[in-house]
Amino acid sequence: MLIIGLYVFVLALFLGVEVITKVPPTLHTPLMSGANAISGITIVGALGCATTAAFSGHNIFGFLAIVLATVNCVGGFVVTDRMLRMFGGPAKGKN
Repeated sequence: MLIIGLYVFVLALFLGVEVITKVPPTLHTPLMSGANAISGITIVGALGCATTAAFSGHNIFGFLAIVLATVNCVGGFVVTDRMLRMFGGPAKGKN
């Protein structure tokens, strides 16, 4: 079972790299929004995995998934906010 999981992980890794490198620069912002949504789903799923009563390796992987997905979500929102401020008008009160 571990070999199959590693096989799927490696294939997903290569597929993700190929897909991301083919995205034109004009689509990076919508792609980042989609990645934030997927990270939010990952957080919900990982919370279910990490909060089981019996301690196992699943709890550790669930906690790791929660931490990494949260970092991805927060970073995505920070970058999106910064981009939106760049396209906004001048700040009120500053002339």
